[in-house]
Amino acid sequence: MPDAVPETLLQDTVDYIAITRLQNAYADAVTRRAWSEFHDMFLADAPVRVDTVTSAVIALTGAQEVGDFIGTAVERFEFFEFVPLSTRVELRANGEVDRATARLYICELRQDAASGRSTQAFGVYQDEYRRRDGRWWFARRDYQSLARSGRGEVFAFPGDPFATGT
Repeated sequence: MPDAVPETLLQDTVDYIAITRLQNAYADAVTRRAWSEFHDMFLADAPVRVDTVTSAVIALTGAQEVGDFIGTAVERFEFFEFVPLSTRVELRANGEVDRATARLYICELRQDAASGRSTQAFGVYQDEYRRRDGRWWFARRDYQSLARSGRGEVFAFPGDPFATGT
């Protein structure tokens, strides 16, 4: 009879799936422009930092501010799809069982309503997650653009916001 799967391995699998489900729920809500759904994803005091590289860094807090910001930013697109490309999730960040971090690589597929021009934007989220009341939430998000089509912009990869404990 094979050895039983260690309980920590099973919990790691459950936690990984729960976090990737949260990432995918975010992508789905953004694509559908369903900003009210963010309230079930973000802790109320979750800081969100948006660095498009070509504009000043934007600091937001919580679901409402994030939804308002993204809603305004994507208004001009008649088509907008947020596509998760890959993720790397680190469970038990700093030895805490209810804390995780991740890098989530994304692509935005967009078509401008006025010009009909299609573009793509690539970026990376560096996230912190917290488990509260048995489920995972966004506790912090740091986004940086990596590249944009159109003008052929490519940007340097950001540093790790969790390496210094910030």
